[in-house]
Amino acid sequence: MLGTILLAGCAQVPPPCPCPPPAKPPAVASYTPVEFAAIPGWSAAPIAASVRAFVAGCVRATAGHAMEAACAAARALPAGDESAARAFFESQFVPYALQGPDGATEGLVTGYYEPVLMASRERSATFSQPVYGVPDDLLVVDLADQYPELRGMRLRGRVEGRRLRPYYSRGEIDTRNGAFGAPVIAWVADPVELFFLQIQGSGQLQLDSGERIRVGFAEQNGHPYRSLGRHLIERGEMTLDQASMQGIKTWAAANPQRLQDALNHNASYVFFRELPAVDGPIGAFSVPLEAGYSIAVDARFVPLGAPVFLATTYPLSAQPLQRLVMAQDTGGAIRGAHRADFFWGSGAEAGALAGRMRQTGTQWVLWPRGATLPRPLP
Repeated sequence: MLGTILLAGCAQVPPPCPCPPPAKPPAVASYTPVEFAAIPGWSAAPIAASVRAFVAGCVRATAGHAMEAACAAARALPAGDESAARAFFESQFVPYALQGPDGATEGLVTGYYEPVLMASRERSATFSQPVYGVPDDLLVVDLADQYPELRGMRLRGRVEGRRLRPYYSRGEIDTRNGAFGAPVIAWVADPVELFFLQIQGSGQLQLDSGERIRVGFAEQNGHPYRSLGRHLIERGEMTLDQASMQGIKTWAAANPQRLQDALNHNASYVFFRELPAVDGPIGAFSVPLEAGYSIAVDARFVPLGAPVFLATTYPLSAQPLQRLVMAQDTGGAIRGAHRADFFWGSGAEAGALAGRMRQTGTQWVLWPRGATLPRPLP
């Protein structure tokens, strides 16, 4: 963050100045059109259920008339008709084999879900952990407004006197003990569950009044995401095979006095907003996510809204998971051309699958015939 601030400052001062070197050129992936028959698992994969997820988001995808035509055709498909669904995608789209800037043709596939937490609108001895909305003093600067080459990059901070400072870290926020200067949406009981709510980016709060509300990502404090599981492995607290969400929760229950220090390792902090009552959590593409058919991707390489054929395996298994899913979300830890986060749905069962998923996978991007595949953000 400090380096970015210096970059902005140097642009305002004539030379000589200690300006940083020019930015490196953006990472570039390659996209090679292939036949559907060349995609392993395509002919046997169920396709009809993918249509619903596609229809939910296709109107937002930026492919002009070509995507509009595909949207209209998808809406006219008979529900549940496998042959019609397969014929639709094969006639309307071209699949592209994706190769990352480093030549990689596969990457890490993890899982995420929508947690459901017991909560209250009022603080109490039981519900003492705040689910914060966006603080009034959090500034978000879109760097592309002044530097087009930094498109997609934002600077987050706070004003102290006449200077822009990094925003408060997780540790600094949590030490305020609920007295932090941000609106509180609700209070939950478990700091670990709250931590994972932030990692997932959305969830449901089951209020003690009987009401259930959905919350989603609103902003972030600007600090980079750091893996708690990797941190505990490096400290010798657990082994790689134990570093699942379930393993971390078990460690936290056994080490309550050391928990806050471990959580502070990930200085990133997520602020939420209440969402309208919809069929699923809202992803970065601003449409409800479909359990089992939506993924989070790195939008530098996979355009949001694109159908993606994902070939991976089920959690802790060699059983193939080969499915046509939709790129409808992003995430701070989702970095890389073949990096994907598979949305399992809501609740404890989905959480158990998501927490154990750490597989290898490959993606093929589908884009309408006759439309130019947009180059995602650098």
